[in-house]
Amino acid sequence: MNGWKIVVALSFLCLFAVASPAMAAEGGGSLIEFSGALGAGLTTIGAAFGIGKLGSSALESMARQPEVAGNIQTAMIIAAALIEGFTFFALVVCMQQNPWG
Repeated sequence: MNGWKIVVALSFLCLFAVASPAMAAEGGGSLIEFSGALGAGLTTIGAAFGIGKLGSSALESMARQPEVAGNIQTAMIIAAALIEGFTFFALVVCMQQNPWG
């Protein structure tokens, strides 16, 4: 679990290092576009990790208690749809055009 914390911390460090000079720049917009792509990538990775964790936990729960498999499957589908909805919203926010230029 410690490795994930380091990866997340380094990702945010890289994001902030790229975003700060990009917002201060007058004419260049390439760094802002790059930070949007980086944000979209992190959003996609996070959603994939969340849905994978959700699916593995649901399958384990169904294996332990097969009599409530229908309820678990319904809850899993609803949670996955909520994750997907938030992911699409975050991708749209990340890919918006530069409002400064």
